Amino acid sequence: MSTDFDSSSFSGLEAKGGDKDLQEFLMAEKQKAQFNAQIHEFNDFCWEKCVDKPSNKLDSKTETCLSNCVDRFIDVSLLITNRFAQLLQKSGGM
Repeated sequence: MSTDFDSSSFSGLEAKGGDKDLQEFLMAEKQKAQFNAQIHEFNDFCWEKCVDKPSNKLDSKTETCLSNCVDRFIDVSLLITNRFAQLLQKSGGM
């Protein structure tokens, strides 16, 4: 099941004059799915960047890399969350 949505995914509802609350709910769900997809992409990136060979113990270089990657992940997550909140406010959403 793909979490990659595009605007055409909901065009049928809009064309049929779907309920405004339903459209807003679907848009919020779409944004959540996009956010989750970005999280997974970032996790994959950190794993590929930091972990050369999985083993029983992390060396200091890998541990530092993962720690920095997590810090950047938190920064990016907050940035994206704040951006979505701004978009919802501008659209008069929830």
